[in-house]
Amino acid sequence: MNVTIDKNSGYCFGVEFAIQMAEDEMEHAPELYCLGDIVHNGMEVQRLYAKGLRIIDREQLKQLHDCKVLIRAHGEPPETYQLALENNIELIDASCPVVLKLQNRVKHAFDSIQKDAGQIVIYGQVGHAEVIGLTGQTGDEAIIVTVEEDLEKIDFTRPVTLFSQTTKSTKGFYHIKALIEERIRQANQDSTLPAFDANDSICRQVSNREPQLARFSTEHDVIVFVSGKKSSNGKALYSVCKQNNPNSYFVENEQELQKEWFEQAESVGICGATSTPMWLMQQVSDGIYAFNTEVV
Repeated sequence: MNVTIDKNSGYCFGVEFAIQMAEDEMEHAPELYCLGDIVHNGMEVQRLYAKGLRIIDREQLKQLHDCKVLIRAHGEPPETYQLALENNIELIDASCPVVLKLQNRVKHAFDSIQKDAGQIVIYGQVGHAEVIGLTGQTGDEAIIVTVEEDLEKIDFTRPVTLFSQTTKSTKGFYHIKALIEERIRQANQDSTLPAFDANDSICRQVSNREPQLARFSTEHDVIVFVSGKKSSNGKALYSVCKQNNPNSYFVENEQELQKEWFEQAESVGICGATSTPMWLMQQVSDGIYAFNTEVV
């Protein structure tokens, strides 16, 4: 049995940058606080915990003073920076440049549409760290849509400006865009259509992986997709694998592998999310080879 790790999988630039910043900082301090999981991968969080990275939530942040706190790649809303000033907290800002640019675009759009009673709509996951940062640019007035039913929150007689969480599925974004366009037409049959501005703000490091994974999935008998279960990007990319190869399996680590998946396989492909470290995919590969040794 041949096992291949997808060379295009693994950390995106933003995640790699944030982890490097954390490790550099911990070389000079025994502990470093991080607001939320630095990456949506439990195995990597455990590895960094052993080095001194301590995960805190927003309530715990309010109690901290005179210390350093890392902001992860997902970015943060304006109130986090204000609280840091008030509590004399030094922020080590590892926000992804792509996310920061999107935050600025959302804020500019929100300020611009006020005169026309427009609405900011974000295609994303409620409660996701990046989405919290994006809605914070609108004073939490942005409307978040994840599934078709969420479109009921929108007033289709008023202007709409649509953005996407950077790690969402491209296919999902354009599906939501088409639905909004249709709803606008239905709601304004006897009047002029309100403005609709759709912005594909999905990170190209993420969207480019979809066609790459589609090809990779068809090249192997079995696909093992490695990702943390909290990863929005992981769920989107795994669905691409499953659509192109029904023998695709989602695991967090090598302990979740099942021997029977590989009994008839001659070729196994291992891939992962933008939050999946290469060392973890290698461990999964080693685990699969161990099954192969047992069979032999």
